[in-house]
Amino acid sequence: MKKAGAEALRRALPEAALPLLDAVVREADRRRASVWLVGGPVRDWLLGVAVRDVDLLVVGDDLAAAGDLAERAAPDGVRVVRHPRFGTAELHHQGVVIELATSRRETYAQAGALPSVSPGTLDDDLARRDFGANALAFPLSKTARANDNRVVEADGALRDLEARRLRVQHSGSFRDDPTRALRAARLAQRLGLSVTRSTHAALRDALRAGVFGVVSGERLRREFVKLIDDAAIGGDPSRALRLLDDWHVLGALEPGLCLDRSAVVPLRRLGRAIATPPWKSLRHRPWRAALLLWLAPLPSGLRKRVLERLAVRGEVARSITVAIRQRDARLGALARVRGRGAVDSLLGPLDEEELHALYAVGEPKLRRRILRYATEDRTRRTPASGRDLVEIGLSGPVVGRALEGIREAFLDGGLSSRDEALVLAREIGRRSRTAKPGRRVVGRKRQG
Repeated sequence: MKKAGAEALRRALPEAALPLLDAVVREADRRRASVWLVGGPVRDWLLGVAVRDVDLLVVGDDLAAAGDLAERAAPDGVRVVRHPRFGTAELHHQGVVIELATSRRETYAQAGALPSVSPGTLDDDLARRDFGANALAFPLSKTARANDNRVVEADGALRDLEARRLRVQHSGSFRDDPTRALRAARLAQRLGLSVTRSTHAALRDALRAGVFGVVSGERLRREFVKLIDDAAIGGDPSRALRLLDDWHVLGALEPGLCLDRSAVVPLRRLGRAIATPPWKSLRHRPWRAALLLWLAPLPSGLRKRVLERLAVRGEVARSITVAIRQRDARLGALARVRGRGAVDSLLGPLDEEELHALYAVGEPKLRRRILRYATEDRTRRTPASGRDLVEIGLSGPVVGRALEGIREAFLDGGLSSRDEALVLAREIGRRSRTAKPGRRVVGRKRQG
């Protein structure tokens, strides 16, 4: 475990976040505010793993303390988002997010409910946290460093970290917030932490009490998204889901939900693709790809219930359902087609998540085809555009068919210039006019 030191900590933090962090600390020093780095960033730094987030704690006797400091510290062009109910705020700038929270106490009106918060001390805030390994703080501002320049812990937190164990701080932790079980699986597998007996006992108690059924789908989905996104910093979605299955948490979220063995390897492959992308994604939401892989082996009725349980609705749910239903047919077609143009026609309509899911589940030959399409072919521009085709007199659906034919021929090496593309477009237009009703004309077949 690393030794604590301000300079070593600064080197470990995301470089892009340092200007914003410096602005917050400068303003804190002007206001004599006590500001600490807290929770996960301190834990990861001490463990020597990549620090991704910057979470700050502002010690104060008013819940507005963190939001007020964020407002005053924000440089021009930085967006401030406040959440007054919880005493938190965020600074957003060019993809960088710094979170600030006022030190607080929490109480839960009922199991699984959102907490009621009130101002508290630094010790109060550390004591309310989920696991000992997260109950850590390091002083940043002058006021915070006044007494000591070292890590402050809740009782036993540093010992937990030294022993690489995950321990709930009180027996009712999972009753208060059942989503902590998803967090436990995510942290245990990513950081190599062993879950203590007391933590297992607290989880069994929460399962017997049936508290997982009252957690909203939105909260569950947010934790699931984090579980998948953790692959970017060394997590394995399949291992985290396996832990949740072994702990009977999945079945508590929705009866019958499990991790089928056939989904394990594809999910692991997806995790590696998130960590080291095989191609530059145009717009990728990894959690959707993970749902495609995780839910595919399950019965259709169960899939529908799981999507609803995770508050995945509307067009997103429909697209996931359709993609799962069509997956085997698409894999079969990808194995049969010949030529890069045909592969492009098959894969072109798929969104990024479907493409990643096919890549994760496909055999090596199919993965090579998908990789070549994603890295080389899909960004290639054909030598003629729709405007060019309109200028030579084509209109309506014929324009689309001609563009498809041109693209397929271009990727297969059948044409390379604008003039050749226009010749093919005119041919497709002529054949469309003479084709029998109902017959679809795309283009000429590749020769040789």
